[in-house]
Amino acid sequence: MDVTIALDAMGGDHGPHVTVPAAASFLSRNPDAKIILVGQEPVVRAEMKAAGLSAHPRVRVQHATELVGMDESVAVAMRGKRDSSMRVALELIKSGEADACVSAGNTGALMAISRFVLKMLPGVERPAIASMLPTRRGRTLMLDLGANVDCSPLNLLQFGIMGSVLFSVVAQVEKPSVGLINVGSEEIKGNDAVKQAGELLKSSGLNFYGNVEGDDIYRGTVDVIVCDGFVGNVFLKGSEELARLLRDTLREEFTRNWLAKLRGLIALPVINRFRMRVDPRQYNGASLLGLRGIVVKSHGSADSFAFEVAINRAWDEARSGMLQQIEERLPELNEKAEKAL
Repeated sequence: MDVTIALDAMGGDHGPHVTVPAAASFLSRNPDAKIILVGQEPVVRAEMKAAGLSAHPRVRVQHATELVGMDESVAVAMRGKRDSSMRVALELIKSGEADACVSAGNTGALMAISRFVLKMLPGVERPAIASMLPTRRGRTLMLDLGANVDCSPLNLLQFGIMGSVLFSVVAQVEKPSVGLINVGSEEIKGNDAVKQAGELLKSSGLNFYGNVEGDDIYRGTVDVIVCDGFVGNVFLKGSEELARLLRDTLREEFTRNWLAKLRGLIALPVINRFRMRVDPRQYNGASLLGLRGIVVKSHGSADSFAFEVAINRAWDEARSGMLQQIEERLPELNEKAEKAL
């Protein structure tokens, strides 16, 4: 199946210096894929020449005169920049010219413009940000990571449905286990929304494990973890800072003196293996679920390796028919939920 991916070539901290080389590497590994590079054409073409893409038959450039800054307000991005590379890339999905979009740009702007341009899937009340995390047993998918700070039980059920389908697509697992974040594993714990969501998930037909706690996340207790965006975003930001703390502490300890440097040299193979296992670049790319199109958000500071991982995520979702699978499952499960509420 041929898949065309629109890249917001100007988005993120590094813009075309990262997005274009990532596109070149991705195309070399995926002979059926096509790329549309969206951005200011002179800038994009200069990077294409450097990356050897100037005459590539599976790449084209879509000119966009504006770009959305990383610190720009959502209102400015929505109303004031209608020809931004981000918006033009999303419009290509709407017109049918692209099957997915990847952007490393402003998260708030990307979510708002995606909802405006693509609209929501039938029956889905709220979008969710979903991302893979490394665990002791492999990886787990967590959502929502910040799109919705207040969620109803029905929202949490829909997150579970969409997350289950996405994990099936990415990890090739037929019935992923789904857990609901709570302050304890017992059903009587948690606020009213979480308790009701637990009941809905239990009767949904999903492979519902039950309540899980914070320490279950990196333990890999379940494949999919459901929470509201307030909890998810706090957890994500805390995890990112913890990773930086561990990295910096190791560097400090192994450079403290000449003996520490010698020990570090001896331990280098182990350190490198550890770094490979927990390298956040391998998990780059958060999916914006619930939209009438596939949109993947790359980390703004991603390098070309990490951005290529995000492109691969979008490609996997598009060629697997993920949207169609979510649409097929939602009506029946939403009907069950409405009867239970």
